[in-house]
Amino acid sequence: MPISEITEKLLAAKKDKGITFEELEKTIGRDETWIASVIYRQASADMDEATKLVTALGLPESTAEELTIPPLKGSLEPQIPTDPLIYRFYEIMQVYGMPIKAVVHEKFGDGIMSAIDFSVEVEKVPDPKGDRVQIIMCGKFLPYKKW
Repeated sequence: MPISEITEKLLAAKKDKGITFEELEKTIGRDETWIASVIYRQASADMDEATKLVTALGLPESTAEELTIPPLKGSLEPQIPTDPLIYRFYEIMQVYGMPIKAVVHEKFGDGIMSAIDFSVEVEKVPDPKGDRVQIIMCGKFLPYKKW
């Protein structure tokens, strides 16, 4: 996945500062995954959010304006992803996509889950057999229109 120049700067500053996405969440007042999506240029921030982010990372305030520009979304190549973590999401959709779709349609009817009116939370769940990753996706149901 090609990473933009601004993303490289932001990630380098984040690493240099030793700051986590969770710490940025507390500073900016937005969810850590949303903040990561701004850094990876998959979401845009308003000027206040962008200024808080670049200030927390010790970057010039002039860097903030670029983060307010609506990005070109969708960073994955149109092929099967090779990064193991991202591939697992692809695998999950290959295995569970149709079953999830069937359950959503049974509960809501014919429609989709919004990826615009949407949130995602990533949690670490301690487990004696090995910590677990819990991902909660929450999107508005959008019924298909009849005309």
